Amino acid sequence: MTSIFDDIKSAFSRGNNALHQLIFINVVVFAVLIILRTIMTLSGSGAAFDYLMTYLSITSYLPLFLFRPWTLFTYFFTHLEFFHILFNMLNLYWFGMLIREYLGDKRLVNLYVLGGLAGGLFYLLTYNTIPYLELRGSSFMMGASGSVIAVMVAAATLLPNFTFNLILIGPVKIKYIAAVMVLLSISGAVGSNAGGNIAHLGGAFLGFLYIQQLQRGNDWGRPVQAVLGFFRGLFNKKSPLKVSYNNPSRPYSATTNASPAAAGTSANPSQMEIDQILDKISISGYESLTKEEKQKLFKASQK
Repeated sequence: MTSIFDDIKSAFSRGNNALHQLIFINVVVFAVLIILRTIMTLSGSGAAFDYLMTYLSITSYLPLFLFRPWTLFTYFFTHLEFFHILFNMLNLYWFGMLIREYLGDKRLVNLYVLGGLAGGLFYLLTYNTIPYLELRGSSFMMGASGSVIAVMVAAATLLPNFTFNLILIGPVKIKYIAAVMVLLSISGAVGSNAGGNIAHLGGAFLGFLYIQQLQRGNDWGRPVQAVLGFFRGLFNKKSPLKVSYNNPSRPYSATTNASPAAAGTSANPSQMEIDQILDKISISGYESLTKEEKQKLFKASQK
């Protein structure tokens, strides 16, 4: 157990590790809930566990949701079925790696959170406005599918011709994989898992719009980063102020004497440069970028 906790601590202590952190959170929550469900069921408290889950999963019944608004966030970190979390985390890993590599960790987190919020809100909206869904009665929903499909569609929008090798099928462009997932979600919106598929559509729409806006220079994820930055500030102690003194009699260091040309190589790219690179991706795809342009885009994503 000590080794497991060390691995989790290591994953959260390293920077630029958002993909593994998101997967860790989902897996840990899943493991805790499975253990808790087993213990409570064996002790005859299965009904109490079901009631507990209403505090984590989102409900379409608005009067109850208004008393539990936090479920709009908690539902997309909550799973109870093994294959549900397995497929969600595999897709998050495969497509999240693309977003992480080309846009950076912060925008991956933005997509995950915004996709989950969009899926939950679309679920609430449709279940309280569309007669067919209203007649089905109130329901509860959980799972990261809305967040994951937001990441999937975002990757397909950014890199439509990027290819995955699928077992028994071979190379397939990710734009077709995303299109099939959206089509299946549309079909499932009138099935037994209507709520989940509706959340998929909300997440997919968000993922598409997020990349479209990012290519226009608008990052919809800034509020997400502002909120996360606030909470990080609550838990991270500020280091004490350090004052250094340079003795003028000592020779300057090699860094001080670095040439302007050398210093310029580490400068952050301007917003105009990033906009031009994003425009080029929109027209010709990511593969058309030069090595220098890829480095600039990656550096900008780390801000």
